[in-house]
Amino acid sequence: MTSAPSTSREVKLSCRNVWKIYGDTAQSHFTARQGDIGDEDTAKAHAQNIRDAGDIVASANVSFDVHVGEIFVIMGLSGSGKSTIVRCLSRLVEPTAGEILFNGENLLDQTPQQLIEFRRHKMGMVFQNFGLMPHLNVLDNVAFPLELQGIPLAKRRAKAAQVIELVGLTGREDSFPRQLSGGQQQRVGIARSLAVEPDLWFLDEPFSALDPLIRRQMQDEFLRIQAELNKSIVFITHDFLEALRIADRMAIMRDGQVVQIGRPVDLILNPADDYVREFTNDVPWEMVLTAGDIVLPGDAATDGLQVVDATESLLDLLPVLAAHEEGVAVRDSAGQITGVIKARDFVRALASGSEATTQAAQ
Repeated sequence: MTSAPSTSREVKLSCRNVWKIYGDTAQSHFTARQGDIGDEDTAKAHAQNIRDAGDIVASANVSFDVHVGEIFVIMGLSGSGKSTIVRCLSRLVEPTAGEILFNGENLLDQTPQQLIEFRRHKMGMVFQNFGLMPHLNVLDNVAFPLELQGIPLAKRRAKAAQVIELVGLTGREDSFPRQLSGGQQQRVGIARSLAVEPDLWFLDEPFSALDPLIRRQMQDEFLRIQAELNKSIVFITHDFLEALRIADRMAIMRDGQVVQIGRPVDLILNPADDYVREFTNDVPWEMVLTAGDIVLPGDAATDGLQVVDATESLLDLLPVLAAHEEGVAVRDSAGQITGVIKARDFVRALASGSEATTQAAQ
């Protein structure tokens, strides 16, 4: 498994060597809950042995960390294990082996009552099917998890009204699900999951049932909400362009195993194998690369130049370069100028991407 460089940010959730096996002899393949059986090749061989024994391997030795405030995307083809692992994280599906640590505490050691409290107070979940209760209006649908917490009526309705405003549905509080569009129903689902102010937010293909235009609008809305709330998020998708828009880091899965972890740009520039490359082949490089990726460090004069952030995508940078023949200065997250980009640097980066894509195809 190829991973992104480690960071110093606080880890909120840690998935360690998690296996999910379906079959009569599932637990017999492991000692207690210990699933760490070594490297990727060893895990792959063990998974094949389990399949040969007649059991189904849905997750195989899966490990990753989710940092505080991070959007961690998991993607893969149908049957790759991505939805199974997010259900293991929430214990909607019970893992066969491994550890799931939340703030250092193993969730697999929690009693049923502790797990109920964790779900009610610490975790939010949004799924592809909105799961709204048809007999409740928007306000009461959103307030429902607060009712389960025992919060008084007036207080929970006030809180529900706040998150309804957050997702842009003010004025629809008295509407019933049948009176809402698909995008509006999904907003209600998001609001309901946020009402409990979760520390962890799990979203399993929440926008895949929506029309393309509405889907993009919901992605924008999701990013706006995240910018305001800074949640720790695990987001499942099979769409690389969606992952590209929202992910801080991502993991690609195949046959229950994690193939590669990294920033979207890392996976595009350095795919671990042909499976990962297939996901990235059709992605325009100008959507992926940023000013920070192509800036040429040096002592070039920057006085009087237009300044852009290192996170600016090349797609957004193009009109700026067209208007500033002398180039632009690039500013990093610390506010320091790191170098200059000129139009030729932009062209060189795209040419490099085109060449790499052609070589991969051959």
